[in-house]
Amino acid sequence: MDNKKRCAWVPMKNPRYVAYHDTEWGKASYDDAYLYEMLILECFQAGLSWEIILNKREAFRVAFDGFNPEKVASYNEEKIEELVNDAGIIRHRKKIEGAVINTRIFLVIQQEYGTFAKYLWSFTDGNVIVNTDDMLRTTSPLSDAVSKDMKKRGMKYVGSTTIYSYLQAVGVINDHACDCAFRW
Repeated sequence: MDNKKRCAWVPMKNPRYVAYHDTEWGKASYDDAYLYEMLILECFQAGLSWEIILNKREAFRVAFDGFNPEKVASYNEEKIEELVNDAGIIRHRKKIEGAVINTRIFLVIQQEYGTFAKYLWSFTDGNVIVNTDDMLRTTSPLSDAVSKDMKKRGMKYVGSTTIYSYLQAVGVINDHACDCAFRW
């Protein structure tokens, strides 16, 4: 492990988490496939630690057909029951059902905007929000607005705290610490 300065919250004993911080977290993404994957994972994270989700990410990828939204949108009760019994993922029925609902709405948003990225980035006029004060936030007016819109569309598990975390993860918000070597 190198000695580069990272955000203080990175669990240095978890190489998977360190790699996630160093190569993904806070990097602006305009790729719908990635934005979809992270939305699904963040919604499963609600009430849990991100480390748990990150450690199960590959199992989620297998269980959710490579995060293929067209396939996930077609899931029926039989597939949901299969997922509820998959020990590799979070087996919370309501979150699994929510993932299917959110996927269907994700696809509607893609149709409406051309891409989900255009929808998401429209909230900031395409600009990354860079926080330079090292305050630890869990919500913001931006996450409130995105959450409100997603809920109005019928999405589940998209409260402002979850959406703030999502916006950080996909780089709409850059909350890397000011002294973090990976984004400053």
